[in-house]
Amino acid sequence: MQNEPLMDVAHLGHLELLTPKPEESLRFFVEVMGMTETGREGDSVYLHAYDDYERHSLKLTASRLPGLGHVAYRTRSPQALERRVAALKGSGFDIGWTNGDLAHGRAFLCLDPDGHKIELYYETQWYQPPPELRPALKNQAQRFPARGINVRRLDHWNGLAVDIAANREFFEKYLGFRLTEQIVMDDGSEAAIWMTCTNKSYDFAYTRDHTGTKGRLHHITYAVNSREEVLLAADICLENGVFIETGPHKHAIQQTFFLYVYEPGGNRVEIANPGARLILAPDWKPIRWSEAERKKGQAWGLKTIESFHTYGTPPVEVVTKV
Repeated sequence: MQNEPLMDVAHLGHLELLTPKPEESLRFFVEVMGMTETGREGDSVYLHAYDDYERHSLKLTASRLPGLGHVAYRTRSPQALERRVAALKGSGFDIGWTNGDLAHGRAFLCLDPDGHKIELYYETQWYQPPPELRPALKNQAQRFPARGINVRRLDHWNGLAVDIAANREFFEKYLGFRLTEQIVMDDGSEAAIWMTCTNKSYDFAYTRDHTGTKGRLHHITYAVNSREEVLLAADICLENGVFIETGPHKHAIQQTFFLYVYEPGGNRVEIANPGARLILAPDWKPIRWSEAERKKGQAWGLKTIESFHTYGTPPVEVVTKV
């Protein structure tokens, strides 16, 4: 008999991005991406995309090096949080409880097999817009900002990892994620995974770090409303002197129409439409891509730029010297 799906994790809540250029990075996310500042605490600024229901989806923290501070997932209930904590305790991946953070309650920290820090929480603050940002339609979190790219919501993130299979097993066993697509090499090893805890086709992806360095970040992704807005995002980045790495193109895996840029701190940011698709089948069969299929490049036969396979944060030449 097949095990009942584990649905304790509700969705990707927020990401903490580390930046050695906090003021420049903040200007990028506010003026270019079109996000709204919703709070400050210590060395961190909290930011909201206009249709995120929670008070923030991005925590921007000043740091010596760029990279990912932590990724946070909200559970479906207080009881769901306790169940995940009980499963993680004694696993070797658990860190322990914290008192939470600005805009959300107590949280449990753990590490995946590659050392990415994961935060699980339930209690949260819903975004309450000030009068000047109240939307005309009450079922939208915030007024359309009409500034820069106007990203709508946090969509997913992509981590770099050494042992892809170990991470897949961790997310399946301890957090209840489902595998939707993967790359399997000719030798049978897993080179990349796309996993979901929702009806989205993925909440995160992990790709193999070619340097063998653990715990690095590939990119974070915000979604916009249309392909045309991705094209406009490229023009906006051009006008603002933002480095465009690649795109707009279309991925074959997950079919995302994408643009990749670097924010001033050095982290890769994707602007995407539609972002993740919908997976409605409860018995979805993971799509497997072969080594030969991935060598074809993107959906329209474009060659993938070399830096897309080699660049991550923090830069590996810095990591190895620390």
